[in-house]
Amino acid sequence: MAKLRTRRHRVVLSRSAGGDAGITVVLTILGAFMFLPMVYAISQAFKPLDELWMYPPRFFVRQPTLKNFSDLFTLMNDSWVPFSRYIFNTVFTTVMGTFGHLFIASMCAYSLAKIKFPGGKFVFKTIRSSLMFSSTVGGITSFMIMTALHLVDSYLAIIIPAWGATLGLYLMKQHMDSTVPDTVLESARLDGASEIRTYWTIAMPMVKPAWLTLIIFSFQGLWNQGSSIYIYSEQLKSINYAIGQIMAGGIKRSGASSASSVLMMMVPITVFVISQSNIIETMGSSGMKD
Repeated sequence: MAKLRTRRHRVVLSRSAGGDAGITVVLTILGAFMFLPMVYAISQAFKPLDELWMYPPRFFVRQPTLKNFSDLFTLMNDSWVPFSRYIFNTVFTTVMGTFGHLFIASMCAYSLAKIKFPGGKFVFKTIRSSLMFSSTVGGITSFMIMTALHLVDSYLAIIIPAWGATLGLYLMKQHMDSTVPDTVLESARLDGASEIRTYWTIAMPMVKPAWLTLIIFSFQGLWNQGSSIYIYSEQLKSINYAIGQIMAGGIKRSGASSASSVLMMMVPITVFVISQSNIIETMGSSGMKD
């Protein structure tokens, strides 16, 4: 039987100090390698034009400058639609889509995981099967539905499809299966708690890592969304679309394009870093059951 030892009050399998050091070194190297694209993007944002187009290209900037960022803000101010409007459109659709998706996915997951009803297993199998198909496959059908509902060229054309995404529902359902004991829910029901109260005050706090992960996935998807086939009005388009127009302006705007890429990736990266431990916990438990 393997010997056990404690580490910070936890019992773990015995492993040599050399093995721990080796794993740490390997993970550090892999982490640094994965971090290189981000370092390169940041370096590009501070390069003057002559370094951006130097051949062979240099990884690190030699003469850092802030001109790329000043050019970006100048181009933003020259837009005939105020750039603050693009920012508002992106923030509004991202926030509404994310929290609407969290609310709907968590309630559906609670129903599928903890309430027995006829056809529940079939419904979940259908939801799980939908994960195999890209959203592009149903693009024509989705457009026809949006047109029939008169939602084309409105915020709802972006928000409502985000509410119906199935990945978050799948993660929440699997996490509730493995972390929310039925006995706890039964005790709450015996004490007179309604299903809504049981869901909100007992189940949701117990699956906090799952819904934080869901927030991050939904936030990243909506924040990074570019032009949409449902949006035609310039006043309703996203900041990604506006920055894409800047990037399409030719070689002279290469510096501004590099600066915009860094600014756009900072927000989702910050959200991810804050909640990375919850993402790891959710991914580790989403496929396991007792």
